[in-house]
This record gives sequence, structure tokens and C-alpha cells, in this order.
Amino acid sequence: MFDTEFLDIPALTAAGGTVRLPGSKSISNRVLLLAALSEGRTTVHDLLASDDTAVMLAALRQLGCTVAQNGTTAVIDGLGGQLAQKHAVLYLGNAGTAMRPLTAALALLGGDFELSGVPRMHERPIGDLVDALRQLGCRIDYLGQEGFPPLRIRTGQLTLDAPIRVRGDVSSQFLTALLLALPLVASRNITLEVVGELISRPYIDITLKLLARFGIQVQRDGWQRFTIPAGSRYRSPGAIHVEGDASSASYFIALGAIATAATGQNGIEIQGVGADSIQGDIRFVEAARQMGALVDSSANTLTIRRGAWPLKAIDLDCNHIPDAAMTLAVMALYADGSTTLRNIASWRVKETDRIAAMACELRKLGAGVEEGADYIRITPPVLWQTAPIHTYDDHRIAMCFSLAAFNPARLPIRILDPKCVAKTFPDYFETLFSVAHSEPELIPVVCIDGPTASGKGTVAALVARRLGYHFLDSGAMYRITALAAMQAGLAIEPAQEAAIAALARQLPVRFSDGKVFLGEQDVTETIRTEEAGMNASRVSALPSVRLALVDLQHSFRQLPGLVADGRDMGTVIFPDASLKIFLTASARQRAERRHKQLISKGIPATIAGIQQDLEARDARDMSRQSAPLKPADDARPLDNSALSIEESVEQVLSWWQGLRPF
Repeated sequence: MFDTEFLDIPALTAAGGTVRLPGSKSISNRVLLLAALSEGRTTVHDLLASDDTAVMLAALRQLGCTVAQNGTTAVIDGLGGQLAQKHAVLYLGNAGTAMRPLTAALALLGGDFELSGVPRMHERPIGDLVDALRQLGCRIDYLGQEGFPPLRIRTGQLTLDAPIRVRGDVSSQFLTALLLALPLVASRNITLEVVGELISRPYIDITLKLLARFGIQVQRDGWQRFTIPAGSRYRSPGAIHVEGDASSASYFIALGAIATAATGQNGIEIQGVGADSIQGDIRFVEAARQMGALVDSSANTLTIRRGAWPLKAIDLDCNHIPDAAMTLAVMALYADGSTTLRNIASWRVKETDRIAAMACELRKLGAGVEEGADYIRITPPVLWQTAPIHTYDDHRIAMCFSLAAFNPARLPIRILDPKCVAKTFPDYFETLFSVAHSEPELIPVVCIDGPTASGKGTVAALVARRLGYHFLDSGAMYRITALAAMQAGLAIEPAQEAAIAALARQLPVRFSDGKVFLGEQDVTETIRTEEAGMNASRVSALPSVRLALVDLQHSFRQLPGLVADGRDMGTVIFPDASLKIFLTASARQRAERRHKQLISKGIPATIAGIQQDLEARDARDMSRQSAPLKPADDARPLDNSALSIEESVEQVLSWWQGLRPF
């Protein structure tokens, strides 16, 4: 997950490949609660791993439910409709799919509970659900603003002899919460009546189908009356699979509709959701087809290719796809006219006011936008602009606007707070970059060159982490080559140059979480010895080996960008790099830093001896015939003799920000 302040997405030009979707958020949290309330043990497969499911699982454990989790599988021992813990303070983040149904279930089961969340959750209305529960005799108090969480729930005196009335035009989660909770107290038939139009009906349909899987057959009279039969009891189905998230599929359906197919690819294949989906957002496929996408579907798979281009503008009632409809707003940027999305009033009470937020961010890109109480109209930009996209701690805004990187002006897009996608799709950006393509020259590279012990590796790694970019320690490449050669019994000398070069071409090198791997072997410490450094210098003096490693180093230039450190990154390997830094410090200062490192590891050394060695190595690196150590002509010098690592990092990031178009 990109846990960075912002993520710059370079201009994207094509896409192709296969995407495996995470489990549906709506299904995951419903299934978790149903399993907890049921009799028996339930094994949940393909569970979504996200912020929303994490807070639900934590709440269930607090309530006395036994949960064993292994990756995307959870084994839950149900409570049989009775709480093991009658007192708890539950923090539910910004998960409406946890706050609403838990409020209903706990109010009906009785006990003493406090439910709270993030500040935005305390702005999301819950008054209509509370009003409906109070009709039944539940005791619920507001601890803050009337009609909004946080809540205090205590045991009440239930009365179930009259139909329960709930508004249907605010959030379908209110009705879902009641449908999930009322079977717990169904000593007689219980009737729910919807007042007004029921929005987001497909989500109610998901709820009804899942209730049936757990033994509850709700009788439905249209979308206005629902009856829970007397004697209803939750029973575990034993095992249940969570299908892929159809709302998350919308981004990749849109991707296939927008992007030209990458060479050798037949568009985008989405696995985990298809024609047999129980989720209403699968009908996003219909809207994408209206806009010109070519979509083939099977029971559990979708394949999408670009069809009409530009896309066709549409005028659509989106009540049936409220979450996925946000993706249509960004697709509208690529349409042949103005697109109108209607009946989306529920957007205003989601993670943020999504109508206002989408309108604001679309305008930043140059689009014409008109918004109303329950609609938004988007006219594509005449002149595309780029901007930092504010995401409002809303996962869907972050994912939607990533698709603006396909703009015809080839402008990058900045997504602020990209980690907000963790709510439903923690690996969204990694998944996007696995199927999206860009021209190499559009993928930014920051080069940090400099002499030994200048701190360039540490600075480069920290800059890469701050930007969410890939990292290349070119010095490690030579150190690893030397190590691999020695492990293969090859002497590091000109006579073995061809054999070492052949070995170097096949090196399975990767950098991950501050560690360096040669295949599956962690060589982080092995290659950091003084001996390894000397061997690396000897390897780097072999021209054929250097050539063999050039292509390998080029392969690290991947989306969303790269920070590379070494001695010739800006002069030889990436001469077109967006930013080049030549990081240096006095030999005395470098020797003192290295001395501290060695002493901390218990390695005896003297500052004078280290300085002598560094000066000799500098002379050797600067005088070698192939790619001698020197600043690139357009490199920015940075003498960090008097700077801390943090100050050096901030200086590099400041220069980088100054080059960005945002």
C-alpha cells in the first residue's frame, strides 16, 4: 500500500492484463456479522482485507466472538444470537457497513455499548435508523450531535407488535441494518415498511440473498414491505465465499474502455466477479457498454476492450449503481459531449459529500461541471489541466481519479493521501500499475550520484519511500554481482570477465522493505562489508560486466517512478532523468560517518585509515575509463557535510517538488 503523503501517477498510455479483485466490502462485513450471530462455525473464504473489515473483526472479538484468521480466510465461531460480552466501547472508523448494522444488532440484543468512529463518521446521519429502533423500545442516546454518531446503547423494553417504518431515501444501510438484526428477536412475524422511495435497491438485494444463505427467508412485497418470519434463527452455512468487489471492478472496466490495448494484450480481464454476481454494481457493465466499452462476461470473469472512441456521453439514472457511478464521472472526461448522472442524492451522505467533492476535483482538470441536489453533469475539458487531487479520505475518489492519468495531454496526476484506498482495496495502485503502461520517458527518475560514504544510498532510499517510487541501489548491483561470482567460484579479474558478465545478465535482484535479495537469499548484510565494497569496485571496472548490468538497471524504471543511486546513474544509465543530484561531502566528514558505522558494529577502525581508503577509492572511481565518477552536466550539487540525512532528503524533495507541474 502507498503510505505516502501523495502519489504522482505519470501519464498512462495503454493497458492490458489480468486483475484479481479483492472481496466485496458490502458482502464481507455482512457475512462477518451474520457468521458471528449464527449458530455454528463459519469459514469465510476470499474475505476482503481492508480498514472496514478490520474494524468489524475487532468489534466482533470485543463482543466475545472467536475469530481465527489466516490471510483472506476467517473461521468464526458464532454466538448463537446471544452476546458473550454485554459491555463494550467500539471504535468503527469510517465503516458505515459496521456502524449501522452493529447499532441495530446491539440495540436489540441489549447491553451497555458506546459506538464511535472517525470525525467524518460523526457527520454521517444515523437518525432514521435510531428512530426506527426507538419505535421498538430500544434505548439509544446521542453522545454528540443529534442524529449522528457517536452513540450510547443500553437495554430497552422491546415492543414488536406494530410494523416498523424506516425512510428509504437516505441510505439503504439503515434498512439493511434492520433486516440483519431483527431475526434475533423474531418471536413473531416482524414487518418493515419503507417510507418513500428505496434508494440503492441492489444493496438490499445483497442483504436478502445473504440472509437466505444463513437460514432467514425474508418475504418481500415489492420494495416497500419486508416480513421476517416468526421463529427465524441464524444457522451457519458452514463455508461461504465472498465474491470480488463489483464496485472495485468498475475502475478496471473503465480502464479497459479508456486505454488502448497494450502490445500483445486483449484488453483487461477481471477475475472474481462476472455475470453471476449478486452485487448490484455489476450493472456498471451496462453503463460502460452504453459509453462504448466492449465487454464479454462469464459467470466469474469480465473482459473489457476499448470500443467507441471518444466514449459516448450518456444521461443515466444511477440509483442502481450508486458507488460505481462515481467511476462514470471520470469516464465522462473522455466522452463526446456532456454526461449527466442522476438520482445520486446518496452520494452526499457517504464518506464525504461526493457530489461536491467530485465536482470540485473534476473542475481542477478543466472539466465543465454542473451539480444539483441529486445529479452531476460533466462536460469534458477543452484544455486538460493537471492538479493535486484532494481525496477527502474517500477511497473511491482516489481510485476514480487515477484514471485521469490517461488524459490526451499526457499530464501526470497527483493523488493526495493515496493510502485512503485501504478502506476497500489496499493494493489498488499496485494492481493498476501491474496492468497500466506508460512510455519509458514518461516514467520519472530521480538520480542521486556521489562518492563512497556520501550517504547517497540512505538518502535515495528515503526519497523513494516518501514518493512511493521504486528504489535502485546500483552499488548493490555490483556488490551482488561480486558475491554471486564468488559463490560461483569465479575470481574477480579480467580473465573471468566474460563469465561474470554472463552471470550478471541473469541476476534475480530485488529491493524490498530496506532489504536486498538475490533470488530468495537476503544478502543485505553480506554485501555491506568493506570487503564486499572493494570487490564491487573491482567488478565495476570490468566493461563487459557494466554493459551486462545496464539493461538490468533499466528494468527498474517502472510505474510510478524510480529513485536510483550510484556513481553513474545520471551520466550513463538514466541520462534523461527528471532530476539529477550529485551528493558529496568532504573526505574527512565521510570518514567520520563511516567510522561511527563500523564502531557501532564492533568493527575496529581509525578515522585516518578510513579517510585514506576513501580518498584512494575516489581516485580510482574518478580515473576509470568506463563511466568515471563525475557529476552529470545538469546535476544539482548537494554538499551534505553539514547536513543531516533528514535535511538532505528534504532538500532533494524540495527540488523535486519544484519540477512538478502541480
